[in-house]
Amino acid sequence: MPRTGTKSTARRAPARKAVTKSRPKAARPAQAKRAVTAAAKQPKRPSQFFRVSHHSEEDFETGLRRYAKYRDLGMKKATGGMVQAHVIRFVGPCRPEEVSKLHTHDVEFQMVYVLKGWLKTELEGQGVHVMRPGSAWLQPPRIKHKVLDYSDDCEVLEVILPADFDTTELE
Repeated sequence: MPRTGTKSTARRAPARKAVTKSRPKAARPAQAKRAVTAAAKQPKRPSQFFRVSHHSEEDFETGLRRYAKYRDLGMKKATGGMVQAHVIRFVGPCRPEEVSKLHTHDVEFQMVYVLKGWLKTELEGQGVHVMRPGSAWLQPPRIKHKVLDYSDDCEVLEVILPADFDTTELE
């Protein structure tokens, strides 16, 4: 027989509320307009196609600077000018009076990765860094920088957007 009028120490779990699935809210007109405007501001990217580049010593050519040879990886053509990628082989011995020129590049993106050797560089507001194999860095657009020194076997991979850009010597 159940007891009546006595207190129990057991607590009842609170009743759970029924969960209703909500539908996504319709975009407000202002939000929709902003989304359309943002999409319209995105530049139309050129079409891309498959490209492979196999290593060949004959592919290294003198380019932007006399103290460096460049091996174009063919990404400019493959991306319709959107991306430049090349391996830079620095020609030794380093002559600081020639290489240590402060300059900028008018780019949207520039990333450098050290493949072999080492490179000593200085970037505005970031100080001096010695980059070694496996080091990678992003150079923000138009950051003032210069190469201070490099090993005779230094090679880096550089990826730049857009493929065609201006370099401004400041010294």
